[in-house]
Amino acid sequence: MSRRELREQIFKLLFRVEFNSPEDMSEQERLFFEDEEAAKDKDADYISDKYHKILQKLPEIDARLNERAEGWNTDRMSKVDLTILRLAVYEMCYDDTIPVGVAINEAIELAKKFGQDASSGFVNGVLAKCV
Repeated sequence: MSRRELREQIFKLLFRVEFNSPEDMSEQERLFFEDEEAAKDKDADYISDKYHKILQKLPEIDARLNERAEGWNTDRMSKVDLTILRLAVYEMCYDDTIPVGVAINEAIELAKKFGQDASSGFVNGVLAKCV
């Protein structure tokens, strides 16, 4: 699976956080991997590992987003945009294997694919302030 495909899978799993309690997320993760035929073995390990690392940093990531997104906070953002921003901020700030420019570009591509018409511009604007 390519890095882009892995990132999409992480986005899909992370998106479930907005709709399920923390207690339910282990079951949601299990269901996710049952449903996703493409996520096998080492790819599943990579997806799960990165997902858990993002969850650990979620309060810090949300605080950073709330500080930098002028006129917005994480409670008001669309769930798709918020999930994309969380993934991108994690990659930009905590994942040394991914260059900042790549994290931003990939987030914009996710926003184009999964978000609304204005999502890519919004994501780009917020991430530009997080650099």
